[in-house]
Amino acid sequence: MIEIALYQPDIPPNAATIMRMAACFGLKVRIIEPAGFTWSDSSLKRAGMDYLDHALVIRDASWTAFREATRGRRLILASTKSAVAYTDFSFRTGDILLMGRESSGVPEAIHEAADARLLIPMRSGLRSLNVALACAMLTGEALRQLKAFPVR
Repeated sequence: MIEIALYQPDIPPNAATIMRMAACFGLKVRIIEPAGFTWSDSSLKRAGMDYLDHALVIRDASWTAFREATRGRRLILASTKSAVAYTDFSFRTGDILLMGRESSGVPEAIHEAADARLLIPMRSGLRSLNVALACAMLTGEALRQLKAFPVR
């Protein structure tokens, strides 16, 4: 199955929305610390509601710890600096979808460490989508391609 990784997330409701989505699809979410909020943040709980109790969240203490824990798996970065549309990419079981920090994305070294960088095409002149929405789009496409949506 795929996993989602959030690089130093800094907006609690976005992280909680992603965790809620992951809980609904049975996916793991890796939080690459440090996060820009505390785990007791009320806006995290409000956005995640009772779904956070069903989310499988792994907290990696650093980028280095994350890479060690996920060695051998493809890292797929959502990026506004890519030319490859996410719909033109072939996802594989085991891929990790990496989402950057809402305020600043990821540092160049992490951008370069990704095995693939994917773009969500949008109108010229606009910067980016909300990270939770972008994550949902990539996750949905990966699950569709892999025929991995949960069966009711």
